[in-house]
Amino acid sequence: MDERQYVPGGTQRWVSTEQLVAAGRELEFATLEPGLTALTAPGVGIGQSGLLLETDAGSLLFDIPGIITDEAVRRIREHGPLRAIVASHPHMYGVQQQYSRALGGPPIYVARKDASWVQYSSAAVIEWDESFEVLPGVWLHQVGGHFPGSTVALWTAGAEGRGVLLAGDAIFPVADGNVTFLRSYPNRIPLSAAVVRRMAARVGALEFDRLYNNFASVVPGDAHRIVQFSAERYARWVSGDLDHLT
Repeated sequence: MDERQYVPGGTQRWVSTEQLVAAGRELEFATLEPGLTALTAPGVGIGQSGLLLETDAGSLLFDIPGIITDEAVRRIREHGPLRAIVASHPHMYGVQQQYSRALGGPPIYVARKDASWVQYSSAAVIEWDESFEVLPGVWLHQVGGHFPGSTVALWTAGAEGRGVLLAGDAIFPVADGNVTFLRSYPNRIPLSAAVVRRMAARVGALEFDRLYNNFASVVPGDAHRIVQFSAERYARWVSGDLDHLT
C-alpha cells in the first residue's frame, strides 16, 4: 500500500452509488465566490470537495467529488457546459471518467508524471507536462510535492481580479492562517526543505491573492505572501535550522 494513504480498519469496503443514494448521500453545492462552487458529499470517501469553476467559455471541474448521481449531473449542467476535468493528484481521480461520460465527454487532463495511477482510462484522458491555459484565464501548473505531478489551477479573474489558486492538497491551509506541505497528510510524512522551496518558487511566479484546497478551506487574502512565508518556515524546521528551539 502507498505510504501516503491508509485503509481504515485494515480492510477495504466497497459500496455502490445506489447504496450511497439510498443512505441519503448526495452532493451539496456551496458558492465560495462568484464563479466558484464547491461540490461536497459528506461521509463519502475522504469527504473532499470538487471545485466547479465557471468562465464565459464554459466550466472546469477541478478535483472530483466522491460520488456521481443524476441530480449532481443536472446541477453541474446548470452552471454551463463542462469543458474540462482536472484532478490535482491521483487521490482525486475517483469517478472522473463517469463525470466525463455523463457531461458530454469533456477531456480529462492528467499530469503525465502521475498517469500510471489512472486505473480506468479512455479516449477522454489527455496527458500533459507543460503549463497551459485550459480555459481563457485559467492555467494549469504542475508543482510536485505530494505527488510528482501535483497540479494547481490559477484562475486569474478570481478574487475580484486579484487571482485565485486552486491548490488541491499540494498546498494546504492550516489553523494559524498559514499553509503547509506534506507527502502524506493522514500519516504526517513531511517533504524536504529543498522540495518545499522548489514548490514555493514555482507558485511564486504566479499572481494570486486567495487560495482554496480540495476541502474548500481557504486562505482568503494575501495568499501569495503566506505561501512564501509558510514554505520558508517549514524548510527551516525540517532542515534543522531551528533545532536549538526544541
